[in-house]
Amino acid sequence: MHELSLTQGVLDILEDYAKQNDFKRVKTVWLEIGKLSHVQPEAMTFCFDTVMKDSIADGAKLIIIETPGQAICVDCGTQTEITSRIAECPDCGSYKLHVSGGDEMRVKELEVE
Repeated sequence: MHELSLTQGVLDILEDYAKQNDFKRVKTVWLEIGKLSHVQPEAMTFCFDTVMKDSIADGAKLIIIETPGQAICVDCGTQTEITSRIAECPDCGSYKLHVSGGDEMRVKELEVE
C-alpha cells in the first residue's frame, strides 16, 4: 500500500509549511487527488489518522477532493474528460490522447491555528 508513504509525505509537507509560516496546529487538510493518479482515496483516509498521530495534524480532518482525468487528443485537438489512461477520443475515435490533468495529488488548502 503506497498510500502509507504518500500520507507520510503529506505530513512532511505540513511540517515544512508550519515551520515556514509559524503555525502550531493543522485542523483541516484538503487533499486533491486525480482520478488517474493511482492513489486510492479510501486508503489515504485509512492511513491519515495513524500517520498524523502525535504530530501537528493530530486529530485533523481530511477532506479529499477527487479531480477528473483530462486529456487532449493528439490527432484532432479535442479536450476531453477521461476515466482511464486508455481512452478513445469522443470526436475522432483516436487513442492518441495526451493526459493533461487528473494524474496528480496535492495539498490544496489547510486550516491552521
